[in-house]
Amino acid sequence: QVRLVESGGRLVQAGDTLQLTCIASGRPFTSLAVGWFRQSPGKEREFVAATRISGESTYYHDSVKGRFTIYRDNAWSKFYLRMNALKSEDTAVYYCAAHEAGDYTGVLESQFPYWGQGTQVTVSS
Repeated sequence: QVRLVESGGRLVQAGDTLQLTCIASGRPFTSLAVGWFRQSPGKEREFVAATRISGESTYYHDSVKGRFTIYRDNAWSKFYLRMNALKSEDTAVYYCAAHEAGDYTGVLESQFPYWGQGTQVTVSS
């Protein structure tokens, strides 16, 4: 079983930068592909970003490309979502997620069996 604990969400102003952190435990971190999802009020949870074991291959939702960066520190079993140029529409509960790496990197919610508890990001305009 993989346990994920995320942190870093808070109230920020539009245009600010914020970094979320997720700490993984329970399985060797290098066996996991990891990602971030978010859910805004009244909307379904959506994919934000994902990366494979090495962190060299990354995938992003079009709405965050060029502004958000996912990266991981395999030595500390942590991964991050750095969010630049935040917009009010980025307001959501952000969830970190993981799956056994295999030969793919998931971008669908159904591909990730392990989830954190969520952290609220609110962007004020």
